[in-house]
Amino acid sequence: MTSDQRFFDFLKETIGLDVTSVGPAIIERAVRQRSIVAQAVSADEYWRTLQGSRDEQQALIEAVIVPETWFFRYPESFATLAKLASKRLSEINNLRALRILSLPCSTGEEPYSIAMALLDAGLKPHQFKVDGMDVSPLSVDKARRALYGKNSFRGDDIAYRDRHFTAVGDGYRLDPRVQEQVRLQVANLLDPGLLAGEPPFDFVFCRNLLIYFDQPTQKQVFEVLKHLTHVDGVLFIGPAEGSLLGRLGMRSIGIAQSFAFSRQATPDPEPLPAFVPAPLPVPQPLRKPAPAPVRSRPFASVVPLPSAPKTPGSDTTVLLANIAALANAGKSAEARAACESYLRSHEPVAQVFYWLGLLSDVAGNVLEAQGFYRKALYLEPQHPDALMHLAALLQAQGDAAGARRLQERAARSERAADSERKR
Repeated sequence: MTSDQRFFDFLKETIGLDVTSVGPAIIERAVRQRSIVAQAVSADEYWRTLQGSRDEQQALIEAVIVPETWFFRYPESFATLAKLASKRLSEINNLRALRILSLPCSTGEEPYSIAMALLDAGLKPHQFKVDGMDVSPLSVDKARRALYGKNSFRGDDIAYRDRHFTAVGDGYRLDPRVQEQVRLQVANLLDPGLLAGEPPFDFVFCRNLLIYFDQPTQKQVFEVLKHLTHVDGVLFIGPAEGSLLGRLGMRSIGIAQSFAFSRQATPDPEPLPAFVPAPLPVPQPLRKPAPAPVRSRPFASVVPLPSAPKTPGSDTTVLLANIAALANAGKSAEARAACESYLRSHEPVAQVFYWLGLLSDVAGNVLEAQGFYRKALYLEPQHPDALMHLAALLQAQGDAAGARRLQERAARSERAADSERKR
């Protein structure tokens, strides 16, 4: 049984999922699996079952959602949170507890990491509370059980496991002291009544979610996040989502690898260009240039070549989409290997150097990241994401003038693109 547009539209309307961000094959496979369970013999029969059963609607959503998370993913974000939380408590004279939101919280690793980070930083249990929300009841139930396998503990530094977990059989159970700091519930970010009447949050974690939406839904979700975040609050997002927040009026707080944004004190001259989710824009295959002397320039070993018409058998699109999928899933080693493999067998393109820069950025290799971002900009001077991330690194190093120049370049590029689209 093959899926059709009806199922794509259903998932778009219920959870905002853009089929191009995950590929139709994943949705088609989920529909086939659920059709077998529902004993539907045709797409039409399964569609009728889906329309008449809220349980089946949720089951299809669960079949499409594949949680990919672990404790202290992007560790600099949690270190940054700990510093900002202490500062925030001082600003409000400890008159109330800090409010922190993790959405989507998946199976609980992120909100529990927030709680562990703050407790380890010396905050008392009465000084903060974490809300974790997810559209998946199965994920929330697993988070409430707080029993985790080895796959939830990744990276070199897992000393927190000894402090906050107890070994139970093949898994690890979280300390009740940490669990008590987190309130978990099922919630849909597209629900217009989400958290209605509740005060805003000091810190909001919403990472690697916007990349699964089309641009109108990204803007809709951003307005929800903006409403949920205190005017003086901080929003933590995924590595590939910074350009979108820059375009929508947020600014990096200037701490490398934290992926933390706040509202701008003063508006930029022009917004930054938006991040466009996968499938990524892919340059045409390149051909060798005619022999001619080449003036020495930075990164002269990577010379931009004129475009050639795309050949029917080109696998460029598939390879770049695979790199993006690996990086967005947090599989840094695999993504880096895929980038290096691409460069060994294809002409260099800006997008590959951008991903290498982002992977180095996440790993804390700032100088290496800067080098890759600059190579991306050598090949594609107005690459929006490379401009934004390099600007954030320069700002973190105190080079405000350099960061501003890059932001202005991005703004000029966006104005030119807008003008071209209006023709």
